[in-house]
Amino acid sequence: MSKADVHCVLLANPHYGLNEGIRNLLATTFDAVVMVADEVSLFESAERLHGELAVVDLALSGRNGVDLVRRLHGRFPEMKLIVISIDDQPILSRSVLNAGANGFVATHAICTDLLPATDAVLAGQQYVSPEAREAGRADRYDAVC
Repeated sequence: MSKADVHCVLLANPHYGLNEGIRNLLATTFDAVVMVADEVSLFESAERLHGELAVVDLALSGRNGVDLVRRLHGRFPEMKLIVISIDDQPILSRSVLNAGANGFVATHAICTDLLPATDAVLAGQQYVSPEAREAGRADRYDAVC
């Protein structure tokens, strides 16, 4: 699967301002970006749109974000999933990948890492932000594009 094959990206993030910035970034590459701000809307939209690619912020789940990834992957195993999180600890990136995510992008690195992550994931590879592969630096938070 390539970017040309993906017509709609599902973006799930409870933070409106951040959502807008991510949507604008994704819109430079994809035809349509559907935004949702809660877990119920995420599952409904994935079902309705037959999602090919979803970008999901772990903050969407008020409970356990890794469990959200596991449930989403279980229900939509064909959908490519990139998780974003403010927490860039390597243990978290490993946990979401083990739960079924295809990629992990640290929130502070969205501007530099999200589009390369979509390229890698759609090419059948896993992607993890470099910071989440190293000795995580959760104290860093730069502005989103």
